[in-house]
Amino acid sequence: MPVTLMNPDGLMKPDVYRQVAVATGTRQVHVAGQVAYDAEGQLVAPGDLAGQVAQAYRNVAAALAAAGATFRDVVRLTIYVVDWEREKLPDFLAGIERVREELGVVPAPASLIGVSVLFEPGVLVEIEATAVVD
Repeated sequence: MPVTLMNPDGLMKPDVYRQVAVATGTRQVHVAGQVAYDAEGQLVAPGDLAGQVAQAYRNVAAALAAAGATFRDVVRLTIYVVDWEREKLPDFLAGIERVREELGVVPAPASLIGVSVLFEPGVLVEIEATAVVD
């Protein structure tokens, strides 16, 4: 396994992500920002943050799989959420929980960034991923 995830002593120990990823593989996989579109380009779960988070994670998983990777290989997630405020956290986490077992989501290092708008109206979340595999 080329990725070791950890929450070192002296840092906060969140449940949903890890503070550090150490990667020893040689092949990098960079996944472009994935949103809640299905394979036909239709928006899934309009107006539903949890539903869009789940679909965006599914799309990241599909992109990783195409490159021979899984969430166990992810060393970094960057997540953009429209009009982020702390009150949205339960819906955001519910979306991850919907797909955690289905996709084998592992809590890699992550940044959640609030933005005023993404590229198209109705898109509430976008997820980028970087993975390292042997």
